[in-house]
Amino acid sequence: MNERETLDKVPTGLFIGGEWRDSSNGATTDVEDPATGETLTTVSSATAEDGKAALDAAVAAQHDWAATAPRERAEILRSAFDLITERADYFAMLMTLEMGKPLAQSKGEVTYGAEFFRWFSEEVVRIAGRWATSPDGNTRLMTMKQPVGPVLMITPWNFPLAMGTRKIGPAIAAGCTMVVKPAQQTPLTMLALADLMAEVGLPAGVLNVISTHDTGEVMEPLIGDDRLRKLTFTGSTPIGKMLVKQSADQLLRVSMELGGNAPFLVFADADLDKAVEGAMLAKMRNMGEACTAANRFLVHESVADEFATRFAEKMAAEKVGRGTEDGVTVGPLIDAKQRDKVAELVDDATSRGASVVTGGSTTGDKGYFFEPTVLTDVSADADLFREEIFGPVAPISTFSEDEKAIQMANDTEYGLVAYAFTTDLGRMIRVSEGLEFGMVGINQGIVSNPAAPFGGVKQSGFGREGGPEGIEEYLSVKYVGIAP
Repeated sequence: MNERETLDKVPTGLFIGGEWRDSSNGATTDVEDPATGETLTTVSSATAEDGKAALDAAVAAQHDWAATAPRERAEILRSAFDLITERADYFAMLMTLEMGKPLAQSKGEVTYGAEFFRWFSEEVVRIAGRWATSPDGNTRLMTMKQPVGPVLMITPWNFPLAMGTRKIGPAIAAGCTMVVKPAQQTPLTMLALADLMAEVGLPAGVLNVISTHDTGEVMEPLIGDDRLRKLTFTGSTPIGKMLVKQSADQLLRVSMELGGNAPFLVFADADLDKAVEGAMLAKMRNMGEACTAANRFLVHESVADEFATRFAEKMAAEKVGRGTEDGVTVGPLIDAKQRDKVAELVDDATSRGASVVTGGSTTGDKGYFFEPTVLTDVSADADLFREEIFGPVAPISTFSEDEKAIQMANDTEYGLVAYAFTTDLGRMIRVSEGLEFGMVGINQGIVSNPAAPFGGVKQSGFGREGGPEGIEEYLSVKYVGIAP
């Protein structure tokens, strides 16, 4: 399927109550190709009235959906997994067009994103409570788990499929209905997913998708609606904090997957082949536009020069271009604002004494491209050591002692993920225990896995997505005391 055929196949309306409709006031918004800056297509832009209609549909469907047999919910998820897998090329092309990542990476996201549906199709039938006798013997204690209720989901632009499936999957499994608001930059993949979910038999109103260019006006009334039961958001920490404050009046159940500032530690005994390979994965997945992307490379001084040289060679060999072109391994950044931010961070670092080993500049005569970049001798007070880079830039600093490395790694308000490379088992344990992060990758550059709990500590948020823990975010515990 070529680009035009892919775009022509995608619905561009609002998906509410099982039907496609236009915005109530006819408003639309353009979806841009970040590789060219040109418009790909136009989609409906929801109003506050449309948002209310979507929540109305979710509320109306909640009772019957919660009562649906677990096996039936499981079969819908499994069917969706099968169909996404069958249409991998379609979803991959769509993501590449609207987000920019190379097709190979988009196909990887299809595999990863679909797996959440398969995982939670298997978790549905394992929802269980417990039965016990009270200590005094006078009461039988029973607990049951029931769906939280209607959920509002706000997803980001960097992983248009997976950031949706890892929320939608457990919600469907638990018996929750939902309203999904995809990012303005990348709504097409979520609209295509909604279309697919209807095709596999998800009842009308269980999943509602509304794209909008006026997020605050549409989302705030929904968050303040006393029929909503849960809010889940993936995005920046400042926006997450604002949403948590808005949710407080209704005491909503809240899950927040927020910003990161991931350290990548390379110890003196590390296998440098594996470390460089892991660094490429941790830094360059999604062009560095991931909350899990390695943001600070902390390398033991005895191997720092060799690591930097080998890493820079790999980075320089990457091919930058439009993600649909053969051989391209690095696509554009999402928009001009993000590209310019990355350039400013690099300029700040070099003004403070950092050396550019490779890259360091914007590139291309159109679109939002930035060269894969390695910096050495980066000052501890450089902005890119404190801020999330969200681009293909790798700043390297050195350490001499393990304790100092852990201290440097933990010196951030964020706590999503950290990476460490060492061949010493004792050091693996000490470092894993000492790092103040929700996830730690040892000798690997990717930790995300549908079978594992994804989430952070500190200002990287709270709640977990994936793993057996993921479905618990959508379940409430009810205790029943029974007199025998």
